[in-house]
Amino acid sequence: MAFKKIQEQLKEALEVQGIKDPLPFQKAILSKIKGGSSVFGIAPEGAGKTTSIIISTLQKLECTAFEDAPRALIFVKDKESALALQSEFERFTRRMDLRIYPVYEEHNIEAQRNEIFEGVDIVIATPKRLSKIFYLNGINLGKLKLFIVDDAEFLSKPTPFSDVIRIPESLDRCQYAIFSTKFDARMERMQELFMANAQIVEVGE
Repeated sequence: MAFKKIQEQLKEALEVQGIKDPLPFQKAILSKIKGGSSVFGIAPEGAGKTTSIIISTLQKLECTAFEDAPRALIFVKDKESALALQSEFERFTRRMDLRIYPVYEEHNIEAQRNEIFEGVDIVIATPKRLSKIFYLNGINLGKLKLFIVDDAEFLSKPTPFSDVIRIPESLDRCQYAIFSTKFDARMERMQELFMANAQIVEVGE
């Protein structure tokens, strides 16, 4: 079954990448995210979680830049993960004007604040650095539409978990999507704190 009811630019980008039909996990989760539901996406490696993040984000942002404040925030484990996800996004956004910005510890924080202030659409961040920038009033999350965690296994460590769960306390209306290979105690805690109405979409091996 081909992808349905997606932005024309996104459809073209998928065709360029040779992606014609959704994988079972993508088929299960993309319609829920598109419909506005918060989700826990649980699936093994290779199920299409990263591509699901990219498709969902581009669809939600209508494949175009808008104002200055970011509309999507994606948490990742470390610098390497941030740069890798940025590169994956850029495969799909070559003909779009979306601004994608990675935030991680191994970069000057003042430079990061300035570049975010100039205007970004998608921020891909490590929890520690994003938390620091946020509490320095270096990022406006008032326009945020999507809050995503990619490969959430790294949240098993207390510090990144704490940095992630503090952010929703300051958000008004936002859609959440947490992707992982398993639903564990940390996710149960997120469910209690800010994802009470989230759906669990799980596809096995």
